[in-house]
Amino acid sequence: MIKELLDAAIEIAKIGGDHTLKYFKQDDVEVISKADDSPVTIADRETEQIIRKEILKRYPEHGIIGEEYGKTNEGSNTQWVLDPIDGTKSFIHGIPFYTTLIGILIDNEPQIGIIYAPALEELCAAAIGYGATLNGKPCKVRDIHKLEEATFLVTEIDRFRQLGQQELFQELLSRTKIHRTWGDAYGHMMVASGRADLMYDPELNIWDAAALLPVIQEAGGVFSDMKGRKTIHSGNGYSTTKKLFPKVKEIFDAHTK
Repeated sequence: MIKELLDAAIEIAKIGGDHTLKYFKQDDVEVISKADDSPVTIADRETEQIIRKEILKRYPEHGIIGEEYGKTNEGSNTQWVLDPIDGTKSFIHGIPFYTTLIGILIDNEPQIGIIYAPALEELCAAAIGYGATLNGKPCKVRDIHKLEEATFLVTEIDRFRQLGQQELFQELLSRTKIHRTWGDAYGHMMVASGRADLMYDPELNIWDAAALLPVIQEAGGVFSDMKGRKTIHSGNGYSTTKKLFPKVKEIFDAHTK
């Protein structure tokens, strides 16, 4: 059943993600601000509708939790968690580091994750117990054990000041070798594929996080919240390697009250 769901999720993510390319780098795409001031486009909404239709056509009894259209079949023990365009700010500026995310929860536990970057033609997929792949080939986190050798990624630098985490950010910055803002879910995919070593998101909704934990875990890494818990429900999270995790956790512990 898991392998069948994984294959279906890959196919559906491609169908939805490829639809976003219809609007990518198009000057006339209308951008709307949601209640939390985050942007949304017709591409976000159409893509989620397309993904929902594909899921319910195949699995009408399954539940869906989507960023744009909420919950369907809440009582189902299998829930598809959708973010049609993760990184909408990148999308609307013509930057290809946006992704389409699908996570599948079974009995509220993340079991399957898909991170698809359609503009880059990169798809990272995983199911618990089945390993992680990038474009169909096995992928793993990088084998380093020193923070001083690590590449550290975030999405938005100013978010740390806004959340009172400036000292935490500065320590992570000073302890790592390279810092870049190749952020959102694409940054986590870079960790899973061995191209970066630490990606931290101080704010994550369930539709941002559900795909990440299976991908990072099956790539041999750790997806954790600020308190060291391997969960998607805390509203924050970071991805790193197993060797770096104790060192990163120590820094978070020092700055978490």
